[in-house]
Amino acid sequence: MTNAFHTPDPTSWFPGTPAPTGFHGHPGAMPLYGPQYQQNPAQLYREMRQRHGPVVPVLLEGDIPAWLVIGYRELRYVLSSPQLFARDSRRWNAWDRIPPDWPLMAYIAYQPSMLFTEGAEHQRRAGAVSEALAAIDQFELRSQCERIADKLIDAFTGHGRADLMSQYAHPMPLLVVAGTFGLSEPETLRLVGDVSATLNGGEGAMEAYQRVQVTMQRLLETKREMPGPDLASRLLAHPARLGDDEIIQDLILTMTAGQDTTANWIGNTLRLMLTDERFAVTLSGGRRSAGQALNEVLWEDSPSQNSLGRWAVQDTHLGGQRIRAGDALILGLAAANADPQVRPDSHDGPAGNHAHMSFGHGEHGCPHPAPELAEVIAYTAVEVLLDRLPDMMLTVAPEALVWRTSIQMRGLSALPVEFTPGYARSIG
Repeated sequence: MTNAFHTPDPTSWFPGTPAPTGFHGHPGAMPLYGPQYQQNPAQLYREMRQRHGPVVPVLLEGDIPAWLVIGYRELRYVLSSPQLFARDSRRWNAWDRIPPDWPLMAYIAYQPSMLFTEGAEHQRRAGAVSEALAAIDQFELRSQCERIADKLIDAFTGHGRADLMSQYAHPMPLLVVAGTFGLSEPETLRLVGDVSATLNGGEGAMEAYQRVQVTMQRLLETKREMPGPDLASRLLAHPARLGDDEIIQDLILTMTAGQDTTANWIGNTLRLMLTDERFAVTLSGGRRSAGQALNEVLWEDSPSQNSLGRWAVQDTHLGGQRIRAGDALILGLAAANADPQVRPDSHDGPAGNHAHMSFGHGEHGCPHPAPELAEVIAYTAVEVLLDRLPDMMLTVAPEALVWRTSIQMRGLSALPVEFTPGYARSIG
């Protein structure tokens, strides 16, 4: 995400919370950035666990202190205790240390979306989104995913080479989700371009985000006059009586939150299947191992590495650490998945275990049934690609693949492959 969102007013703190007075000591803090984190976060998490246990003092970019929760049980406790660890970032006791151009500002700055709401207000808005998502026909969604996957593959199959991240994994979720909103195909294509520009950041991101908002406003105006079997229409008609601004913010959040996670889930799964000999023997068939690979990625190479964050409501203790009111906690989703206290047999693989933390937990976890819908998108994307390009191979050595620089996401910058050129399929 980008700096297109609101920056907190440092003179307006969360009601009832004292104004920041600077952070207390943070001895032994480990940086949650840099080459080691980018290339081998799993090893860094192991070192953190050895030195500090389940709750680790860390430094974010700019040497901003926070706590990284990497213990599985401790993470579940934090996510299950919103009365102690709340979501509204205006509680942070370090805002006086944060420059306006801080690289992580877009992830932490308060926004009027359901992401930062708490209590009854969060239940009202998240409940409406969950019910609207639950009405999506998963059989029709799969058919839609197959059509979109085929169209994307048609665009490069004749060349014999492709970057599966930029040409396939990234556009796939955006196209699918935009379609469920009730947008026309031309509107969907424009929205996909603007959302991609917003997520990538850089020059033009602010203007792209504003265009996304305008597109969503036009969508609501259209659906108010001509409702249909789509997400926008269901939110407009929901008994929660959401306002237009609320619906726009939550539609944008639904799209952007699901896009990056699902795209990297697809990419990480394809990387696993192209580089791990356990999957190589079934690569040409694909269907027997796609589900296993998708689940293994959620455990071992989760696209959702860390989530920013939660803020302590009061002084407390967690995992042997003293947490002060207003301290920031980073949710170590991937590290918790590897916690030896709950996975002593982790080297044997996760098999059919779905108790991972990759979709979060508690009232601010990924709203039901979003994980199921994301799985339909990811599974179909992998399955169709393996069916269409059964002999694809990496064009670089596995160790030469470059991971994106991100504290939250684990995903490849590119996944270059080559294959026998094919023909486009006729799409009805």
